[in-house]
Amino acid sequence: MERETQFIGQSAAFQDAVERASLAASLDRPVLVIGERGTGKELIAERLHRLSTRWDRPYVIMNCAAMPETLIESELFGHEAGAFTGATRSRAGRFEEADGGTLFLDELATMSMGAQERLLRAVEYGEVTRVGASRPIRVDVRIVAATNEHLPALVDDNRFRADLLDRLSFEVITLPPLRAREGDIEVLATYFGQRMAAVIGWDEWPGFGPRALAAMEGHDWPGNVRELRNVIERAIYRWADPSKPVDALSFDPFASPWQPAVRKAAAKAEAPAATTADPAPSAPTSSGPVSDLRAAVDGYEKAILADTMARCRFNQKVAAEALGLSYDQIRHALKKHGLNQ
Repeated sequence: MERETQFIGQSAAFQDAVERASLAASLDRPVLVIGERGTGKELIAERLHRLSTRWDRPYVIMNCAAMPETLIESELFGHEAGAFTGATRSRAGRFEEADGGTLFLDELATMSMGAQERLLRAVEYGEVTRVGASRPIRVDVRIVAATNEHLPALVDDNRFRADLLDRLSFEVITLPPLRAREGDIEVLATYFGQRMAAVIGWDEWPGFGPRALAAMEGHDWPGNVRELRNVIERAIYRWADPSKPVDALSFDPFASPWQPAVRKAAAKAEAPAATTADPAPSAPTSSGPVSDLRAAVDGYEKAILADTMARCRFNQKVAAEALGLSYDQIRHALKKHGLNQ
């Protein structure tokens, strides 16, 4: 595989998914790739094509979510001149472009029911009909589709055709999220770190410090490998001393004491949900006037932090979310009050 599409990871869950893709590649059957955002669905789809007997034929990618519903059928199946306003000449669709090769349909679950019906016919009979045409065109295309949705649940909700799911699910490869890939976070972080260090001209790679490693392992990585890459590359270019291990990560690039205030309409919309959250500790009572405001505020802040950490079983990430702080902000606050031991 090319440098940008190589697979990095040693966990059993990840290796099993890659091995399943390698096994399915040689079979000329549809494959569904399921996984959260950033787990590498596009890489698996390309692997399925490159290791297949169609490797030297077209590999066509279509993001279904990027196409308006009114245009998706034209994009998939093509159109004839005059088929609709603006169609000044005939155009081949993605199926015709991929004839003999592989068509990768990303974000499959966003496709309209009408487009699903026509896709079903193309998959079942190997025929497509351009919009505005009366004759079908024979095509030989292998379908690989990807989504982050649970398609059987969409079938139950009448949002996805059961017969199309049956046709596309000869093999289903479900990619594990990064949090389930034991041992892979540090491996991937080192790879991205070394590459970024070379890009910005560091003479050598100093590695990561203990705080950074602990923060990586404690983060849930909702954006998975894509998020990890951004966090690591951002940490490298912000690190001031290349001779010392990188030991500071910023998970939220938007976190700032000067970030724009939330609009009132959004704040009102979120207000009812706040009643279901754990209540914040109440303000400490005072038996007399405050003589040192700064000390009183610090004491109140420390009490809130201590109480929240105890309620969250001393999980810093959970406590940060409960208080509306970033991971870096709560680490700083705990250190300030001597609560990070």
